[in-house]
Amino acid sequence: MILKERTESAELRTYKSLNARMDLARADQKQCDYLESGYEGEKIFDGWVEHAGEGLILNDLLFVTGGSHYQMDSLYIAPQKIYLFEVKNMYGDHYIEKEEWISCGAKTEVKNPILQLKRCESLLRRQLQILRCPLPVEAYVVFVNPHFHLYHAPLHSPMIFPSQWDRFSQRLKSIRMPQGLHSELAEKLLSLHVEKSPYERRPDFRYEELRKGIVCGGCGRLGMDALSRDQLVCVNCGQKERFKNSVLRSVEEFRLLFPEKKITSEQIHEWCGNIKNSRSIQKILKENFVRVGRSRGTNYEEKK
Repeated sequence: MILKERTESAELRTYKSLNARMDLARADQKQCDYLESGYEGEKIFDGWVEHAGEGLILNDLLFVTGGSHYQMDSLYIAPQKIYLFEVKNMYGDHYIEKEEWISCGAKTEVKNPILQLKRCESLLRRQLQILRCPLPVEAYVVFVNPHFHLYHAPLHSPMIFPSQWDRFSQRLKSIRMPQGLHSELAEKLLSLHVEKSPYERRPDFRYEELRKGIVCGGCGRLGMDALSRDQLVCVNCGQKERFKNSVLRSVEEFRLLFPEKKITSEQIHEWCGNIKNSRSIQKILKENFVRVGRSRGTNYEEKK
């Protein structure tokens, strides 16, 4: 049972938005690709684990224990133990030399996911002790990409490769979870989750430099154009969407990038590339947000 769904991080949503609206610097484009690849891998893992037993699944947890922040891709709470999964969507041939992980193609060192896993496992154990939870933790790095290969992998290492998942999942599928068991623990863990990570990066950008228009919810590119009175179509991929939904998505995107700016009909009309007319935008804002002020000073805030 999934108690916490996985969603795109604010950092990933920021990079995707900026990638559509400006030419990212090389380092920023690399970070954007890295975040997208990681999220795609995590969604693959979610598909694997969704039907694996009756355990309680918590995704995308960010904890602070002893002043240290740590992010966990997935926790699977079973009757007798807690499984911690670190998901990796790595590609290509790699090998291990001592404790260093090296890419065969580029001959460059990459982050050792085992060290990352051990750190998270240690901090999670400490947090469980604080909660007086006696359940042991069993931690694994799960590689989801079939085009990844690791030479010199230690025989008894906490790693699960794509070809091994089916066998491992049989262990989870045999789990029968009595109703209500560990639900209090799961709620406590959920309450410890913090939203904002101190490690999130954000490219430098200015409003004036960004391309205006509506980003397609399908292909992620600018190019939504009017198809009819209340419908838009993407000129790139052909996806259709109601005008209202496109505007509301654009407002959320604007708030993500510019949390300090006020939401006005004129501002959102410009942000959406002056598509249709400002009165249509104003009507949508009135229906979905709280109006503040009057006349030229009117702006809109989120309903509480």
